[in-house]
Amino acid sequence: MQKLKILLIEDEEDIAALIKLQTELAGYKTVVEADGLNGLRAVAREKPDLVILDIMLPGQSGLDVCRKIKAAAETRDIPVIMISARSEEVDVILGLELGADDYVSKPFSVKVLLSRIRAVLRRGKDMPEKESGAKSLTFGQFTLDLESYQLLKKGKTIPLTLSEFSILKKMLKHRGKVLSRSQLLDEIPNSDSFIVDRNIDVHVAALRRKLGPNFEGIETVRGVGYRFNDEDE
Repeated sequence: MQKLKILLIEDEEDIAALIKLQTELAGYKTVVEADGLNGLRAVAREKPDLVILDIMLPGQSGLDVCRKIKAAAETRDIPVIMISARSEEVDVILGLELGADDYVSKPFSVKVLLSRIRAVLRRGKDMPEKESGAKSLTFGQFTLDLESYQLLKKGKTIPLTLSEFSILKKMLKHRGKVLSRSQLLDEIPNSDSFIVDRNIDVHVAALRRKLGPNFEGIETVRGVGYRFNDEDE
């Protein structure tokens, strides 16, 4: 079986060496570039299955690289995980809104990074099969009916507001991906004129209550937004 290929764009040599070693031990083929311009060229040349992209890069920033990857028809479907030592939330949020699939903050554990890699690659593989013409989305004991706008658990209806339904649908269609509050805000119907960025937290809290105390699939990503993880992952 051919190894999946990772393109790592990282200018810190020790971090790049660590990621390359650990990803190759995990069974991937990893190509490394140390700046944004050569990284972009490598995306076109290598056609990787995944890009790991530092935000702070010489030449072109990781945000610019991500923007160009996602703007080009031939590369937009390549998943991107961003890594950064910068603590400002705005950089992480901007990266996600440019199309990045996930992010990992420095310093990070190798275990966490490999987990994110597997989740992003698995999601990319499964999504077309799960969502093509789907009339419902399932998770655990629940089914979200996309035609009747209902949430069902073992055949029983759990009432949702239209905003709650829209947020849950968005998270389910991007399982494992960090979604910023503004990305979730985009899903709120225009008629709900009182919704603002932080009100997303209120809707998510209501969803959690309705899903029950034993449901832990909605993960809070501090300062950024939320990630939906299937309970069995």
